[in-house]
Amino acid sequence: MRALSGLDGAFLHLETPQTPMNVASLHLFDLPPGYAGSFHERVKRQLAQRLHLAPIFQQKLAPMPLQFANPAWIADDDVDLDYHVQRIALPAPGTQAQLEACAAQLHSELLDRSRPLWRLYVIEGLQSGQAAYYIKIHHAVLDGQAGVLLANALFDLTPAAQPVPKPAGRRRGEHPGPLELAAAALKHDAGQYIKFVRHLPDVVRTLAGLVSGARGGAMRGLGTNFAFGPKTPLNVAIGGERRFAALSVPLKALKSIAAAHAATLNDVVLALCSGALRRYLAHHGGIPKKPLIAAMPISLRAPGDTEFTTQATMSLVNLHTHVADPLRRLQAIRDAAGAVKELARRTGGVMPTDFPSIAVPWVLHGLASLYGRSGIADTIPPIANVTISNVPGPRVPLYAAGARMATYWPVSIPEHGVGLNITVMSYAGAMGFGFTAAANAVPDAGPLATAVAAALDELLARTAQAAAKPKRRSASAGRTARPAGKAAKRTTAGTARTQVSRAPARGR
Repeated sequence: MRALSGLDGAFLHLETPQTPMNVASLHLFDLPPGYAGSFHERVKRQLAQRLHLAPIFQQKLAPMPLQFANPAWIADDDVDLDYHVQRIALPAPGTQAQLEACAAQLHSELLDRSRPLWRLYVIEGLQSGQAAYYIKIHHAVLDGQAGVLLANALFDLTPAAQPVPKPAGRRRGEHPGPLELAAAALKHDAGQYIKFVRHLPDVVRTLAGLVSGARGGAMRGLGTNFAFGPKTPLNVAIGGERRFAALSVPLKALKSIAAAHAATLNDVVLALCSGALRRYLAHHGGIPKKPLIAAMPISLRAPGDTEFTTQATMSLVNLHTHVADPLRRLQAIRDAAGAVKELARRTGGVMPTDFPSIAVPWVLHGLASLYGRSGIADTIPPIANVTISNVPGPRVPLYAAGARMATYWPVSIPEHGVGLNITVMSYAGAMGFGFTAAANAVPDAGPLATAVAAALDELLARTAQAAAKPKRRSASAGRTARPAGKAAKRTTAGTARTQVSRAPARGR
């Protein structure tokens, strides 16, 4: 038996039918020529041999008496793979749009809390000849970084299946009684209070350092991030129906932009999302005069930490969507995001991911239900307009049941008042964008993916123009130079359009 952390438990208690707390990923797989047998059956057999490699596959919740505190995780050796690993066949013609709609529908469904909190769906019938699968796991089980660790259990590094160690032996199922569960909850909370008192001096020192350091240096631009965002069509109380779109862009192109502007890869991702939101809102209510604010998760996971749990905090970043020029916008985002990261670096050691939980389930679930029913999110200014998360993923190609994974698209969680979540994950030289939205906030997520591709073309072109300017000035002193900026724009932007992929074609 293992107690849930306070943060993991919060994802359980905040869940409602309108806000399923599932995190997921959607993958395309290239089946090799002459692939024999059912991909679905081979995936299920492979997973059956690997359940013991990740505890999340064989653990379920043991609820506390009267739900007075967080439940505990207990072992479940009787995992029904016929239930957890399903097969879906898309109707003809099997377009990318149909695949995304299928993933959106699956993502809107709550997981059964009487079973281990995960399901995998093998999706067939794609017109590209590829196979796909969608796997979802409750956010109470893991965060984005832990999801990457899960890839070690699910996938191989070569087409040939890698040998896995056999389990040490069948564990006996745990069936703790009410008194044992209650005692565990009291012990957990007592430990959290002791930990809080012990770390209180560190918290005071950290806060004092922030006050003295916020006036200059890397945190000088911090204040621009803490302001209410403008009201947009994205910021409403949401329903349970979902929309999803996916996009893959070449990682090399993003890194070239980052290097040219002394920015990080995450700064470029934020700038692309900012440019895409400008394009989207221009056709859906207009671009607000106030800049949009993004909620951005920041990992608190220490190097080498392989625990399957949530270890992250949420920060706010100004997207500077009111700035029309893409390079000026990137520079402003770079400064704003840099200040937030510096704040997270200074406070990471005292930021809690666990806390007492007695009575928390009643309070959080009651507030979540009331907040959704009341429609408050439709009227109050949003603290954040959109959630944007960037998760470093596997750098090398992965395989499942002998097939090479072609794409890695994350699927995440919109919330009341924040109807759009953009999560990106790097994989084998590409950056996969996943646009997960509530249907009443974003009726069609496809234009968002198209807008990111256009924003990338624009940033590449402007970066090439900026690099070419000194060459034109030196050439004009002696002879007439060819218009290098325009040629660079055509070539660079064309390359981006060729490599950006929503494969196969959407068929909209």
